[in-house]
Amino acid sequence: MFTFSEADIMALVAPVFWPFLRILAVFSSAPIFSARSVPMRARVALAMLVAICAQAALADQPVIGLTDPQAMGVVVQQVVIGLAIGLAVRIVFAAVELAGEIIGLQMGLNFAGFFDPTTNQQTSAVGRFYGNSTMLLFVVLNGHLMVLQAVVASFETFPIGTGAFEAIERMRLHELGSVVFRYGLWIALPMIGMLLFVNIVLGFISRVAPQMNAFAIGFPLTLTTGLLGIAVTLPMLEGPVVALMKLATGMFTGS
Repeated sequence: MFTFSEADIMALVAPVFWPFLRILAVFSSAPIFSARSVPMRARVALAMLVAICAQAALADQPVIGLTDPQAMGVVVQQVVIGLAIGLAVRIVFAAVELAGEIIGLQMGLNFAGFFDPTTNQQTSAVGRFYGNSTMLLFVVLNGHLMVLQAVVASFETFPIGTGAFEAIERMRLHELGSVVFRYGLWIALPMIGMLLFVNIVLGFISRVAPQMNAFAIGFPLTLTTGLLGIAVTLPMLEGPVVALMKLATGMFTGS
C-alpha cells in the first residue's frame, strides 16, 4: 500500500502552486487579461495551465510548504511581483493613451469625453482610439507571449523565497512614471508640431485679415489637419509600442 507524507505532497504541489499565484496576479492586473469580459474562472484555469506548462522551463525551486512559517511571506512576494508585471505592461497602454489625450487637446476634441466602463474613467475619443489601437498592436505583435515569457523569466530574476521588498527595490517601479510622459510626448510630438504650425498660420491670417472670423475656420481646419495627421502617423505607432514592451518586460527578464 502506497503512503504519502506531507513532505511528498508538498514536493508535488509547491512547484506548481507558487508559480500559479504569480501568474494569476499578472492576469488580474495586466491589460486584456484583466478585462471584465474575461471571466474569473477563465483566468484561474489559464493561470493553472500556464503554471503547469512552465514547469519544463523553470529551474529547481525551493520546496516551501503551505504550513511553513515563511509561507505567508512567499505568498506576498508572488502577488507583489505578479502585480508589478501587470503594472509594467499597463504602462505601455498609459503612455499611448496619454499621447492620445495630448493630441485630442490640440485638436480641440477633449470636450468629446465619455465614461469608459472598462477603466471606470473619463476618457476622450482620441485617447480611447489610441488605446484600442495599442490593444490591437499588443495582440498582433505577440505582446501576450512577451508577458508570459517575462513571467517565466522572473522566476530566475526574482526566485521564490526572496523578500517582496527586496524585489520592489530591484524593480524600481517608481521610474515608470517618467516613462509614461517621455514616450507619450514622443508619440504625440509630430502631431503637436503639425497642429502648432496650423495655429501659427491661423494667427497670421487673423492678423492680416481681421475681418475674417478665424474662430469659424479654425476649428474645422484644426480638426481636419488632426485627422489627416493621425492617419499618417498611426502606422508609426509600432516602434514606440515595441520599445515600451521591451522596456516593461526587460525589468523582469534581467535584460
